[in-house]
Amino acid sequence: MSSSTVEATQSSRPKRNLTLWGAAGLSLGIVGPSLAMSGNGQGTAAVVGKAVPLIFVLGAIGISLISHGFIRLTQKFNQAGSTYALVGMTVGPRAGFFSGVGIMATYALFALGNIGAIGSFVNAFIANAQGSPAHPFKVPWLLSGVIGIIFAILLSTREFKNVVKILLIIEGVGVVSMVVLSVVILGKGGVAHGGGLDLSTFGTNHESFTTIMGAVVGAFLSWAGFEGAAALGEETSNPSRNIPRSLLGVVAGTSVLFIVVMFAQTVGFGTNAAGVKAFSTSGNSLAQLGHNYVGLWFSLVLSFTAIMSAFGCMLASIGTAGRLLYAFSRDGLGPKSWGKLDRKGEPAVALRTVIVVITVVAAISFYTGHPVLGTGDPALDMYFYFSTIGALCLMVSYLMVEVGTILHLTKERRDKIAETIIPVLGGAIILAVFYFNVKGQTSITAAPFIAGALMGIALIITFAYPGLATKVFNGLRRSLSEPEGKELPASSGINKGPFPTPEV
Repeated sequence: MSSSTVEATQSSRPKRNLTLWGAAGLSLGIVGPSLAMSGNGQGTAAVVGKAVPLIFVLGAIGISLISHGFIRLTQKFNQAGSTYALVGMTVGPRAGFFSGVGIMATYALFALGNIGAIGSFVNAFIANAQGSPAHPFKVPWLLSGVIGIIFAILLSTREFKNVVKILLIIEGVGVVSMVVLSVVILGKGGVAHGGGLDLSTFGTNHESFTTIMGAVVGAFLSWAGFEGAAALGEETSNPSRNIPRSLLGVVAGTSVLFIVVMFAQTVGFGTNAAGVKAFSTSGNSLAQLGHNYVGLWFSLVLSFTAIMSAFGCMLASIGTAGRLLYAFSRDGLGPKSWGKLDRKGEPAVALRTVIVVITVVAAISFYTGHPVLGTGDPALDMYFYFSTIGALCLMVSYLMVEVGTILHLTKERRDKIAETIIPVLGGAIILAVFYFNVKGQTSITAAPFIAGALMGIALIITFAYPGLATKVFNGLRRSLSEPEGKELPASSGINKGPFPTPEV
């Protein structure tokens, strides 16, 4: 590598000013524990009744299997492109680009969906403060979402280490509130509607395997975004240690939290028919239980944490999508302006491009009244629709990482070859997610088909873009080299895999 190339590479690198906690903050912000626990249990309860805790135990097992691949690969490869680099280095350049497009689309869609979530939760907070009248005062959901976007624009001008601190504070308050509520509910023995601390909630409740697996899909997606820290490989100190640890910590911590909180919510509403119905029809389950077990003031606290969690998820998703767009453009796969950093070392132009796009799509959704999913709340319809599309695109990228992990273990870590069973099982779970999401869908505008269309377009671009493999190859070689500009060793894996490797 020439000295001029080394200088160019170094000058385009973000600052390494994040610690382990900084990396964990991004993943935690995208997962959004308060958001997930406020709205993801209702659909599960409607399907499997009181067996909600069992479903989240199975979901935790599934996400643990999938996280293994990210942990293993980030021990060796770290770059702003997340799966773009992880898959590109193990499967091949074209596969890396395909996977990277999928995960970039995911986070843009998550950011878009959370504009609706903010609007919905703001109106829920206002209604709660009014005593939940039949016809509460509401504000247009786009207005609340745009205010959130304005704050996101202001924060995008700051160093990202300050942004992740905000994300940690937001989710920290939410987690503490959930834990307090769970302790109160369990301490009172889950008095609502009878049933008490019913441990049979960890059983199948006589539901079929198909029903259980269908419900696991919803729980499994509560962890979507745990791998967000992988996009901070160039901004985190000692990334080969801190990125894997942050991923492990977020998955382990949220797994325990989600299982405990879902058990508390299930017994808090009650495990008989009346309790299950109350749970499945709740607009914000945490806020409702907060009102039932503590009082209106605590319900308002929980409602507010849901708003902030939705904002945190939007902010973290914008940050991740912008970094992926920056990584592509830096490697010559997009406009040069998107591949540049500002004076603070932030990909400001790429971040603002993401913000503009999601704002325009949100405005179109607001004024057309689409999509319509039947929740009765247009903002929630938007949140569920776009977030589900994003989550399904994410599953494609997850599957590619599982393939990359298998190749990495079999070709470069023969001492760990027994571990290949883990990504094999993880891949099987991902395929099950696809199956149970597509099964029974008939509308061409259904989320699984839109996600399939997006990934189909990405696949076409992958093989039709002139010189794509060469650009990805050269880009990854530069960005994954040592800070001093050392070349990658021949065994790096960049030219391995079934995809064609360019001559450079």
